[in-house]
Amino acid sequence: MSHTPVPTLKVVLIGSSSVGKSSLLLRFTDDEFAPPEESSATIGIDYKLKNITVGGKQFKLNIFDTAGQERYRAITGSYYRGIQGVIVVYDVTSRASFDALPGWFSELETFSTSPDVVKCVIGNKVDKEFSRVVSTQEGKTFAHDQGAIFVEASAKKGVGVQGAFDDLVNQVGTATGAYRG
Repeated sequence: MSHTPVPTLKVVLIGSSSVGKSSLLLRFTDDEFAPPEESSATIGIDYKLKNITVGGKQFKLNIFDTAGQERYRAITGSYYRGIQGVIVVYDVTSRASFDALPGWFSELETFSTSPDVVKCVIGNKVDKEFSRVVSTQEGKTFAHDQGAIFVEASAKKGVGVQGAFDDLVNQVGTATGAYRG
């Protein structure tokens, strides 16, 4: 009986500070949400492992959560090398975080070693609908223009988080041929 190795995929979360990258990762990996008073800014980089099954195929995800602050950009650039997927996060209640997205995509192009990186844009914090300043259509249009998956999510409520990672992994699996064999 042959044992098929589980493909390991490297995924990076990027985006401005305070958009909820760490909260999305915590929700996805541990199904938890840390209230703002219990969370702090990521210093440099954080890392989590998660096994996931998508399309009947198992994958091991190595997920890197990068700091959004400018002062950490020099070290976070190295984490783009060898990635198969990237999740670019903005906060639907922050126009500045949305307006910063082109810069994040530019950084991705500069540092990524693979032209076939699967991209996903997540508009986070949809639970704050009353404070929304970026429309769903704006997010969809931007993601479409970048050739990226688009998902709106709430790490706090757990809405859209699993689906975003599933969609990303499904596309990476298809792009890398992980579904063959």
